[in-house]
Amino acid sequence: MQEPLGQGALPRRLGSQLREYALLMRLDRPIGTLLLLWPTLWALWIAGQGRPDPHVLLVFVAGVVLMRSAGCVMNDFADRGIDPHVERTRDRPLARGAVSPLEALLLAAALGAVAFGLVLTLNRLTVLLALAGAVLTVAYPFLKRFTHLPQIWLGASFGWSVPMAFAAQTGTVPQLAWLMFIAVVIWAVVYDTMYAMVDREDDLKLGVRSTAILFGAADRLLIGVLQLLLLLALWLIGRQAGLGAWYLGALAIAAALSLWQQRLIRDRRPELCFRAFLNNHHYGMVVFVGILLHYIYAPA
Repeated sequence: MQEPLGQGALPRRLGSQLREYALLMRLDRPIGTLLLLWPTLWALWIAGQGRPDPHVLLVFVAGVVLMRSAGCVMNDFADRGIDPHVERTRDRPLARGAVSPLEALLLAAALGAVAFGLVLTLNRLTVLLALAGAVLTVAYPFLKRFTHLPQIWLGASFGWSVPMAFAAQTGTVPQLAWLMFIAVVIWAVVYDTMYAMVDREDDLKLGVRSTAILFGAADRLLIGVLQLLLLLALWLIGRQAGLGAWYLGALAIAAALSLWQQRLIRDRRPELCFRAFLNNHHYGMVVFVGILLHYIYAPA
């Protein structure tokens, strides 16, 4: 039953609706923002030789928050017919009917518009790359209906911040940037397959596709192969960028985290697969710290 519009009722309703928008944007669950932020910082620090332009850094950090929020809203809009049937997602605002589909579309458009407004303060190449990035972001939520490999598209969406960061910082997109882009795509397939393992049983019933379903009983093995490829790609990045002992030490810790994630998913228990997914925040942070320390302590 709706509360009558008496004194103070309107502000309370407005506050309640803003809270639903915040939940729709996943502001209470920053893991996705962090998984997008870390490779963006890798790229900005390497492209800027340890000294990224402050304006570029500010635009990209704000852009990460805005675009991840817009992506979550679009994801829930695309999944509004699926989420009410999945244990983990049935309390989302769109699934509960607390936010209408039109409100969600308007919110996503507003977030995207603000992010694009920020990008317009950067150079032309970055603006053009941002337009392609917007297509990747909007298309991703709908792909799980057509392909078992939506995780690759997610990786391309998240990794697109790398060529954008190089373009904004240097005006070009060198070979190193594309190597980093490939590394981020591999990393996203690793952690999002762990995430999809949580929902695998529900997804099978609903006809939703994912790498977790495609890999089947070979999921742990293939995740392990991808983890090795990721470490190789990160080593090649360090070699090409001239990163030294601090970075190599960080990769050693990242390798240990990969082993820990394998241990967590060994029985494919949903709650432990989710912990393995969350652990990737530490993975990305460790790699960034290695890059950061290299540039702090590298000989002038």
